[in-house]
Amino acid sequence: MTASPHVVVIGAGTLGLCSALHLVEQGARVTVLEGQSIASGSSGRSVGVVGSQFTDPFEIMLRVHALRRFRQWESQGLGFNHIGYLRLARTQKQMELFAKSVEIQEAAGLRSRLYRANELAELVPHINPEGLEGGLFGPDNGFLDPHEMCTFLAQAVRTQGGEIRQYRKLLGVRRRARGYTLETSGDPIDCDVVVNAAGAWAPQVAQLFGQRLHIWPERHEAVVIHLDEPLGYTMPMVMDLVNGEGSGLNFRHEKSTELIAEIHKVDSLAPEDPDNYNDQCDERSKVGLAELLLERLPDLPGARLGRGWAGLYPVTADHRPFVGPIDASEPTLVTAAGAGGYGIQLAPVIGQIAADWVLHGAPVSAPGTESLLPSATRNIALR
Repeated sequence: MTASPHVVVIGAGTLGLCSALHLVEQGARVTVLEGQSIASGSSGRSVGVVGSQFTDPFEIMLRVHALRRFRQWESQGLGFNHIGYLRLARTQKQMELFAKSVEIQEAAGLRSRLYRANELAELVPHINPEGLEGGLFGPDNGFLDPHEMCTFLAQAVRTQGGEIRQYRKLLGVRRRARGYTLETSGDPIDCDVVVNAAGAWAPQVAQLFGQRLHIWPERHEAVVIHLDEPLGYTMPMVMDLVNGEGSGLNFRHEKSTELIAEIHKVDSLAPEDPDNYNDQCDERSKVGLAELLLERLPDLPGARLGRGWAGLYPVTADHRPFVGPIDASEPTLVTAAGAGGYGIQLAPVIGQIAADWVLHGAPVSAPGTESLLPSATRNIALR
């Protein structure tokens, strides 16, 4: 690799912009190509949650890297709402996993603690603890505005000399002796390396390079819940899902008289077309979500449904992101995609690892993340 390669990053969502920022910080010349506008894909339709309340040591390790960067960006002006994150447990076995998570997080410098079912009302006074064993709570977790995050990252990239070209679609690729010529809806671009961070469009981008990328765009819906008056406390992010078990319902504070709720767990029969899908919330879905919400928060005062929307989770077969080259013989084409519903919170570490692959040929700053390579055993059809 040249000392200062020209890298084109495809996609100006959080994964693409984090990749671009890590690259320019290390001296690469970077151009971001975005077919629409900044944050116009999955990033802009996210509910923006950032949390570390997981039970898998690897997943926690990824978030340790990400949270380190979020803290830095917050000190530089990025808004971050520290409302806390509560993951609910339905079984004693899940509580045992939570206890181990507390130990792992504490060793990594993250605050977390267990709450028994009869203690959950300390965090959420309106909660119905029926059917619950307790929860895992991280007081420093929370949410941010994904549009603000993307705007912040874009400015940081530009400040350090990177270029962002919006409304420039990638139409074709020609390989050169050293790199690529990218045919776009504007002028062609010559570059040394490409990072495919195109989210739900990443399979289409890979196909232009003659590669196959198995990412399933999965539709998810979110709804605003209006309240007649403030709750008198800040609702943390509450998630009813542990390693695939639970309803998938999650909800959090948005404003003093607003919550946002969604279902993290869905059963899609077919992948969505990112260029042609229903980006609004169906009325039937609103009703189903309201029923789950009222079951868990039965006495929520004056709650009523507001606007809803839908976005896409770019999902892989094992529900972990792809970061690195698909083909070891072509290290100049790096994938950074497939983070599912965790793209916002994993974007800093995914960008860090993608930059490592571009500049060092391995994830030197995050040992062990070679397992995120889109290898033949991982890059397989979801269904």
